[in-house]
Amino acid sequence: MTGQHRTAEIDTSRPHPARMYDWYLGGKDNYPVDEAMGRQMLTLDPRVPVMARVNRAFMHRATRWLAGHGIRQFLDVGTGIPTEPNLHRVAQEIAPDARVVYCDNDPIVLAHAAALLRGTPEGVTEYLQADVRDPDAVLEGARKILDFDRPVALSLVALLHFVSDEDRAHDLVGRLLAELPSGSHLVMTYATADFTPEESRAATEKLRAAGVTLALRSRERFTRFFDGLDLVEPGVVVPHLWHPELGEPVAGQEDGVIPGYGAVARKP
Repeated sequence: MTGQHRTAEIDTSRPHPARMYDWYLGGKDNYPVDEAMGRQMLTLDPRVPVMARVNRAFMHRATRWLAGHGIRQFLDVGTGIPTEPNLHRVAQEIAPDARVVYCDNDPIVLAHAAALLRGTPEGVTEYLQADVRDPDAVLEGARKILDFDRPVALSLVALLHFVSDEDRAHDLVGRLLAELPSGSHLVMTYATADFTPEESRAATEKLRAAGVTLALRSRERFTRFFDGLDLVEPGVVVPHLWHPELGEPVAGQEDGVIPGYGAVARKP
Protein backbone atom coordinates (compact mmCIF):
# COMPACT_ATOMS: atom_id res chain seq x y z
CA MET A 1 0.00 0.00 0.00
CA THR A 2 0.99 3.62 -0.36
CA GLY A 3 -0.34 6.05 2.21
CA GLN A 4 -1.91 9.37 1.26
CA HIS A 5 -0.85 11.75 4.01
CA ARG A 6 0.83 14.92 5.12
CA THR A 7 3.74 15.00 7.55
CA ALA A 8 2.77 15.79 11.15
CA GLU A 9 4.55 15.72 14.47
CA ILE A 10 3.42 13.44 17.28
CA ASP A 11 2.17 15.50 20.24
CA THR A 12 3.23 13.71 23.43
CA SER A 13 2.24 16.58 25.73
CA ARG A 14 -1.37 15.43 26.08
CA PRO A 15 -3.22 12.14 25.70
CA HIS A 16 -4.72 11.09 22.38
CA PRO A 17 -7.77 8.78 22.13
CA ALA A 18 -6.13 6.47 19.56
CA ARG A 19 -3.09 5.94 21.78
CA MET A 20 -5.23 5.50 24.93
CA TYR A 21 -7.25 2.89 23.05
CA ASP A 22 -4.00 1.14 22.13
CA TRP A 23 -3.01 1.10 25.80
CA TYR A 24 -6.40 -0.33 26.84
CA LEU A 25 -5.88 -3.12 24.29
CA GLY A 26 -2.44 -3.92 25.71
CA GLY A 27 -0.49 -2.31 22.84
CA LYS A 28 2.92 -0.64 23.01
CA ASP A 29 2.32 2.30 20.67
CA ASN A 30 1.44 4.87 23.32
CA TYR A 31 3.20 7.35 25.58
CA PRO A 32 3.34 7.92 29.37
CA VAL A 33 0.74 10.68 29.07
CA ASP A 34 -1.68 8.22 27.44
CA GLU A 35 -1.06 5.53 30.07
CA ALA A 36 -1.45 8.08 32.88
CA MET A 37 -4.84 9.19 31.61
CA GLY A 38 -5.83 5.60 30.92
CA ARG A 39 -5.08 4.69 34.52
CA GLN A 40 -7.22 7.60 35.69
CA MET A 41 -10.08 6.20 33.61
CA LEU A 42 -9.58 2.79 35.25
CA THR A 43 -10.04 4.33 38.69
CA LEU A 44 -13.50 5.43 37.54
CA ASP A 45 -14.38 2.15 35.81
CA PRO A 46 -11.90 -0.75 35.79
CA ARG A 47 -13.81 -2.33 32.89
CA VAL A 48 -12.65 0.25 30.32
CA PRO A 49 -10.27 -2.27 28.68
CA VAL A 50 -13.19 -4.69 28.34
CA MET A 51 -15.17 -1.92 26.65
CA ALA A 52 -12.31 -1.35 24.20
CA ARG A 53 -12.16 -5.06 23.33
CA VAL A 54 -15.96 -5.21 22.98
CA ASN A 55 -15.82 -2.35 20.47
CA ARG A 56 -13.08 -4.15 18.56
CA ALA A 57 -15.08 -7.37 18.53
CA PHE A 58 -18.16 -5.50 17.30
CA MET A 59 -16.13 -4.15 14.37
CA HIS A 60 -15.03 -7.70 13.48
CA ARG A 61 -18.61 -9.04 13.55
CA ALA A 62 -20.04 -6.11 11.60
CA THR A 63 -17.34 -6.47 8.96
CA ARG A 64 -18.06 -10.21 8.63
CA TRP A 65 -21.77 -9.48 8.29
CA LEU A 66 -21.18 -6.80 5.65
CA ALA A 67 -18.72 -8.84 3.60
CA GLY A 68 -21.10 -11.78 3.83
CA HIS A 69 -23.85 -9.56 2.41
CA GLY A 70 -21.86 -8.46 -0.61
CA ILE A 71 -20.10 -5.30 0.59
CA ARG A 72 -16.65 -5.04 -1.00
CA GLN A 73 -15.62 -1.49 -0.04
CA PHE A 74 -14.91 -0.16 3.44
CA LEU A 75 -14.07 3.34 4.70
CA ASP A 76 -12.87 3.10 8.31
CA VAL A 77 -12.61 6.58 9.84
CA GLY A 78 -10.85 6.81 13.19
CA THR A 79 -9.21 3.45 12.63
CA GLY A 80 -6.73 3.85 15.50
CA ILE A 81 -3.37 2.20 15.90
CA PRO A 82 -3.35 -1.10 13.97
CA THR A 83 -4.26 -4.12 16.09
CA GLU A 84 -4.53 -7.61 14.60
CA PRO A 85 -6.82 -8.61 13.10
CA ASN A 86 -7.46 -5.30 11.39
CA LEU A 87 -10.65 -4.60 9.45
CA HIS A 88 -9.12 -5.44 6.08
CA ARG A 89 -8.00 -8.86 7.26
CA VAL A 90 -11.50 -9.69 8.46
CA ALA A 91 -13.09 -8.43 5.23
CA GLN A 92 -10.54 -10.04 2.91
CA GLU A 93 -10.86 -13.45 4.59
CA ILE A 94 -14.39 -13.47 3.19
CA ALA A 95 -13.83 -11.35 0.09
CA PRO A 96 -10.16 -11.26 -1.02
CA ASP A 97 -10.95 -8.45 -3.46
CA ALA A 98 -12.26 -6.11 -0.75
CA ARG A 99 -10.99 -2.54 -0.89
CA VAL A 100 -10.34 -0.79 2.44
CA VAL A 101 -9.41 2.81 3.21
CA TYR A 102 -8.30 3.57 6.74
CA CYS A 103 -8.41 7.16 8.01
CA ASP A 104 -7.08 8.73 11.21
CA ASN A 105 -5.68 12.07 12.35
CA ASP A 106 -2.97 10.80 14.75
CA PRO A 107 0.50 10.74 13.15
CA ILE A 108 1.49 7.72 15.27
CA VAL A 109 -1.17 5.73 13.37
CA LEU A 110 0.46 6.88 10.13
CA ALA A 111 3.87 5.81 11.42
CA HIS A 112 2.66 2.20 11.75
CA ALA A 113 0.22 2.03 8.86
CA ALA A 114 2.67 1.12 6.09
CA ALA A 115 4.15 -1.77 8.04
CA LEU A 116 0.96 -3.24 9.47
CA LEU A 117 -1.86 -2.67 7.00
CA ARG A 118 -0.97 -5.36 4.45
CA GLY A 119 -3.79 -6.78 2.39
CA THR A 120 -4.37 -9.51 -0.16
CA PRO A 121 -2.98 -9.23 -3.70
CA GLU A 122 -6.53 -9.17 -5.05
CA GLY A 123 -7.69 -6.38 -2.75
CA VAL A 124 -6.56 -2.87 -1.88
CA THR A 125 -5.60 -1.46 1.51
CA GLU A 126 -4.85 2.25 1.83
CA TYR A 127 -4.26 4.75 4.61
CA LEU A 128 -5.41 8.37 4.61
CA GLN A 129 -4.23 10.97 7.10
CA ALA A 130 -7.30 13.12 7.74
CA ASP A 131 -9.73 14.19 10.46
CA VAL A 132 -13.43 13.31 10.54
CA ARG A 133 -14.04 17.01 11.28
CA ASP A 134 -12.92 17.66 7.69
CA PRO A 135 -15.27 15.34 5.80
CA ASP A 136 -14.38 16.84 2.42
CA ALA A 137 -10.74 15.78 2.90
CA VAL A 138 -11.85 12.30 3.95
CA LEU A 139 -14.08 11.97 0.90
CA GLU A 140 -11.49 13.37 -1.48
CA GLY A 141 -8.88 10.87 -0.34
CA ALA A 142 -11.26 7.91 -0.20
CA ARG A 143 -12.63 8.61 -3.68
CA LYS A 144 -9.17 7.95 -5.14
CA ILE A 145 -9.35 4.35 -3.90
CA LEU A 146 -13.03 3.50 -3.63
CA ASP A 147 -15.68 3.52 -6.35
CA PHE A 148 -18.43 5.78 -5.05
CA ASP A 149 -20.83 4.32 -7.61
CA ARG A 150 -20.78 1.06 -5.63
CA PRO A 151 -21.82 0.53 -1.99
CA VAL A 152 -19.37 1.49 0.75
CA ALA A 153 -19.43 0.56 4.43
CA LEU A 154 -18.62 3.66 6.48
CA SER A 155 -17.18 2.58 9.82
CA LEU A 156 -17.13 5.04 12.74
CA VAL A 157 -16.32 2.75 15.65
CA ALA A 158 -15.64 4.33 19.06
CA LEU A 159 -14.97 7.67 17.36
CA LEU A 160 -17.79 10.18 17.49
CA HIS A 161 -17.98 10.38 21.27
CA PHE A 162 -14.79 12.44 20.81
CA VAL A 163 -16.59 14.93 18.54
CA SER A 164 -18.56 17.66 20.26
CA ASP A 165 -21.90 19.20 19.36
CA GLU A 166 -19.97 22.36 18.47
CA ASP A 167 -18.20 20.33 15.78
CA ARG A 168 -21.61 19.20 14.46
CA ALA A 169 -21.13 15.46 14.82
CA HIS A 170 -24.49 14.59 13.24
CA ASP A 171 -23.84 16.91 10.29
CA LEU A 172 -20.41 15.35 9.72
CA VAL A 173 -21.94 11.89 9.43
CA GLY A 174 -24.64 13.23 7.12
CA ARG A 175 -22.00 14.83 4.89
CA LEU A 176 -20.05 11.58 4.59
CA LEU A 177 -23.16 9.52 3.89
CA ALA A 178 -24.46 12.00 1.31
CA GLU A 179 -21.63 11.07 -1.05
CA LEU A 180 -22.17 7.33 -0.74
CA PRO A 181 -24.62 5.45 -2.99
CA SER A 182 -27.71 3.43 -2.15
CA GLY A 183 -26.77 0.12 -0.55
CA SER A 184 -23.97 1.68 1.50
CA HIS A 185 -23.93 1.05 5.25
CA LEU A 186 -23.13 3.03 8.39
CA VAL A 187 -21.37 1.11 11.19
CA MET A 188 -21.08 2.81 14.57
CA THR A 189 -20.37 2.24 18.23
CA TYR A 190 -20.62 4.96 20.81
CA ALA A 191 -20.02 5.40 24.53
CA THR A 192 -22.90 6.62 26.65
CA ALA A 193 -23.60 7.91 30.13
CA ASP A 194 -27.01 6.22 30.21
CA PHE A 195 -25.84 3.40 32.49
CA THR A 196 -23.06 5.05 34.53
CA PRO A 197 -23.91 8.77 34.85
CA GLU A 198 -21.63 9.64 37.78
CA GLU A 199 -18.56 7.83 36.45
CA SER A 200 -19.17 9.25 32.99
CA ARG A 201 -19.40 12.80 34.32
CA ALA A 202 -16.09 12.39 36.16
CA ALA A 203 -14.43 10.87 33.07
CA THR A 204 -15.64 13.73 30.90
CA GLU A 205 -14.20 16.29 33.31
CA LYS A 206 -10.83 14.54 33.60
CA LEU A 207 -10.46 14.23 29.84
CA ARG A 208 -11.55 17.84 29.26
CA ALA A 209 -8.87 19.01 31.70
CA ALA A 210 -6.32 17.10 29.60
CA GLY A 211 -7.56 18.62 26.34
CA VAL A 212 -9.64 15.66 25.17
CA THR A 213 -13.31 16.09 24.27
CA LEU A 214 -15.73 13.39 25.42
CA ALA A 215 -19.27 13.99 24.19
CA LEU A 216 -21.39 11.17 25.60
CA ARG A 217 -24.88 10.97 24.15
CA SER A 218 -28.05 9.11 25.05
CA ARG A 219 -29.52 6.19 23.11
CA GLU A 220 -31.98 8.60 21.49
CA ARG A 221 -29.23 10.94 20.32
CA PHE A 222 -27.09 8.04 19.11
CA THR A 223 -30.04 6.69 17.12
CA ARG A 224 -30.35 10.07 15.37
CA PHE A 225 -27.15 9.29 13.46
CA PHE A 226 -29.18 6.66 11.59
CA ASP A 227 -32.07 8.93 10.57
CA GLY A 228 -33.14 8.07 7.03
CA LEU A 229 -31.31 4.73 7.11
CA ASP A 230 -32.68 1.20 7.52
CA LEU A 231 -31.34 -0.35 10.71
CA VAL A 232 -30.05 -3.91 10.42
CA GLU A 233 -31.59 -6.21 13.02
CA PRO A 234 -31.35 -6.15 16.02
CA GLY A 235 -31.11 -2.37 15.68
CA VAL A 236 -29.44 -0.20 18.35
CA VAL A 237 -28.14 -2.43 21.13
CA VAL A 238 -25.34 -2.75 23.65
CA PRO A 239 -22.42 -3.64 21.31
CA HIS A 240 -21.79 -7.24 22.37
CA LEU A 241 -25.44 -8.12 21.71
CA TRP A 242 -25.16 -7.31 17.99
CA HIS A 243 -25.00 -10.65 16.12
CA PRO A 244 -22.90 -12.42 18.75
CA GLU A 245 -22.93 -15.58 16.61
CA LEU A 246 -20.46 -13.91 14.22
CA GLY A 247 -17.58 -13.82 16.70
CA GLU A 248 -16.18 -15.02 19.99
CA PRO A 249 -17.31 -13.37 23.26
CA VAL A 250 -14.93 -10.98 25.00
CA ALA A 251 -13.82 -12.11 28.44
CA GLY A 252 -15.55 -9.96 31.03
CA GLN A 253 -18.32 -8.62 28.78
CA GLU A 254 -20.91 -10.45 30.86
CA ASP A 255 -19.81 -8.77 34.12
CA GLY A 256 -22.13 -5.78 34.21
CA VAL A 257 -23.43 -3.39 31.58
CA ILE A 258 -21.18 -2.23 28.75
CA PRO A 259 -21.93 1.54 28.68
CA GLY A 260 -22.27 2.00 24.96
CA TYR A 261 -24.35 1.31 21.87
CA GLY A 262 -23.70 -0.19 18.48
CA ALA A 263 -25.64 -0.45 15.25
CA VAL A 264 -25.39 -1.04 11.51
CA ALA A 265 -27.77 0.52 9.01
CA ARG A 266 -28.26 0.54 5.24
CA LYS A 267 -28.72 3.61 3.06
CA PRO A 268 -31.87 3.13 0.94
